[in-house]
Amino acid sequence: MKLTTVLSGYFKLDGGPMFGVVPKVLWNKLNPSDENNQCLWAMRSLLIETGHKKILVDTGIGFKQPQKFRSIFSADGPEASESLAALSINVEEITDVILTHFHFDHVGGALKKNADGVIVPTFPNATYWSNEVHYDWAYQSNPREDASFLKENFVPLKEQGLLQMIDVQKDDVHWMEDIYIRYVDGHTTAMMLLNIPLPDQNKRVWYGADLLPSRWHIRRPYVMAYDMQPLKTLEEKERLLNELVEQEDILYFEHDPELEAAILKIDERGRFALRQSGTILDLL
Repeated sequence: MKLTTVLSGYFKLDGGPMFGVVPKVLWNKLNPSDENNQCLWAMRSLLIETGHKKILVDTGIGFKQPQKFRSIFSADGPEASESLAALSINVEEITDVILTHFHFDHVGGALKKNADGVIVPTFPNATYWSNEVHYDWAYQSNPREDASFLKENFVPLKEQGLLQMIDVQKDDVHWMEDIYIRYVDGHTTAMMLLNIPLPDQNKRVWYGADLLPSRWHIRRPYVMAYDMQPLKTLEEKERLLNELVEQEDILYFEHDPELEAAILKIDERGRFALRQSGTILDLL
């Protein structure tokens, strides 16, 4: 099994919501904001190659939204298809796209507009994966998440028969190729985390999505104000962080502006901290 980072661009979000109740005087030392109080974040997809499968995890914002929308978030950089091309991989080669959840910065690049303005799949030969619980939650939406769940980002996938659903269970679910999925509800209902095996090693990689989006969010109080159930997030974080330390597994950061991945430890003060960090290849 081969794992490769696929950069899906950068964007900016207000630092307050990203760091929740943590005061700006603290978080601004970690990820300094600009004059608009916005901090830079990556959109980092992951390519999993195994056997005859080429699986892409999340897709970034994409380019089908109006420029006004993109300008609000200062969206910049390559989309997933461009980063794949730099790896000499065509979009037609992607067999599966798994979408951790339908917030626009994770699913927007799953679809694109063709020359006639028609919304079509970015990865024309891929099966797209989600789950019924999250699809229903996103489709009906709520006032807190309306601006994040844009129907043009995910409804066409179902209407075009491209979307397959994975059963939601309390225990981790075996998906395919020894990849497991854990459902978490703190950030949004039935978000999916991926637990991916490493070849010839007794450790695994966790794709943290928006439960642990950056190195700074491994700190217990650092819970995003975007989260629907912050106390649930704390519980889900604690469970996963303890597993990461005990098993010495790798945590992959989807949104950290610089750092791809880390192995964690508990420091002398009893806090979760970085033991090793770098690119995914550095830690393999």
